[in-house]
Amino acid sequence: MSALSAVPLGARDAVLKFYFGPMDCGKSTLALQMNYNHGRQGRRGLVLTKHDRSGGPQVTSRIGLGLEAIEVVDALDLTELVLSHDRIDYVICDEACFYTVEQIEQLADLVDVHGVDVYAFGLASDFRSVMFPAAQRLFELADEVSRLQVEVLCWCGRPGQLNARVVGEVMARTGEQVVIGDTDASAVRYQVLCRRHHRAGDLGAAELAHATL
Repeated sequence: MSALSAVPLGARDAVLKFYFGPMDCGKSTLALQMNYNHGRQGRRGLVLTKHDRSGGPQVTSRIGLGLEAIEVVDALDLTELVLSHDRIDYVICDEACFYTVEQIEQLADLVDVHGVDVYAFGLASDFRSVMFPAAQRLFELADEVSRLQVEVLCWCGRPGQLNARVVGEVMARTGEQVVIGDTDASAVRYQVLCRRHHRAGDLGAAELAHATL
């Protein structure tokens, strides 16, 4: 055997792909589109999520799209879930950054052992710019890793890379890794910043106030 050994005609390995990026970059929109495209070709799939912004078992996009999904809890065995169905060709995993590391291993088993395609979507890092354990494992195991960047901008106009947690209009540096929130005007919200302003903790309030004068 060698790196150039022949592959049987018609052979196709399943794949594990991870799509990541900051909030508002289109991850959930792409997840919904991918599920639609695969379904149109007669493929059977499952759509999973965890801690969706809607608070319910569904995948929702900020542009108004949505779909019911299976809520992933820490005790859920994803291999058993998929194999309990008659035939599953692919799995869409939204908010995969919030899964357990063990569940990421189960996704890899679905690909390698059972021939199921897995498409995972999620954040890479938390509000401190520290990687989520599940995201780190996806970086280590995925066949393909793709950064999504659909014109998400920091207040300064630079590309937004990191998610800041804002509490009382102050950027938080400590706290629980997972606190569900959105980009609206809630008491706890998230704001996408460039690396420079995330490190500085600069939310641009002074710049915005100046712009309104």
